[in-house]
Amino acid sequence: MYDGAPRIGPALSLKSTAAQEIRRRIFAGELRPGDKIDQSEIAESLDISKLPVREALIALDVEGVVDMPPRRGAYVAPMSRDDVRDHYWLLGVVSGLAAARAASRISAATLDRLDLILRRMGESGASAEREALNFAFHREINRASGSRRLISELKVLGSAGPHGFYETHDDWSETADRDHREIVAALRARSAPLARQATEEHFQHGGNRAVEMLESREFWQ
Repeated sequence: MYDGAPRIGPALSLKSTAAQEIRRRIFAGELRPGDKIDQSEIAESLDISKLPVREALIALDVEGVVDMPPRRGAYVAPMSRDDVRDHYWLLGVVSGLAAARAASRISAATLDRLDLILRRMGESGASAEREALNFAFHREINRASGSRRLISELKVLGSAGPHGFYETHDDWSETADRDHREIVAALRARSAPLARQATEEHFQHGGNRAVEMLESREFWQ
């Protein structure tokens, strides 16, 4: 039972931890297209062996985030502005479907939990806590959809995207809070079209903000 505390779920495997860190560095602009990824440095920074880092890179190669030419190491794959926006667009479309489904099914208790999460997000000044609360917010809505298929797809899309958004996007909190309030208002109104629209726009805002941030860090220079 949800007790009001944010949860991220089961502890990440070492491979997942490494993949998440590599994605974070890329989407934070710390690693740029064409940069060679220092596997030893990443392993040392995470206090793990190189094996899970290697496994993470293989998985990221399949995702198209990393290129691994034979016997040449791993490099950040070419990535356009549209590639970044498209990821958020896909996440928004599927999340929007889940929100629309949830609009007719969500319970009063779940709506109250969403309000509690938003209140705690407004009171928190810690990016890590806001990140956890953001995860909890969207998880509540996705679960309320009652669709195992949509939830499964969102897990895949979510794991393949950037993490640490509140940490790397200093001005994101205000936009996210406004978007979240609009989503909850649509859910309380039991309006599937409005819930879907508000959710899709929320992720579009995230994609545009991610591109702006990467541009400011000369990611494509």
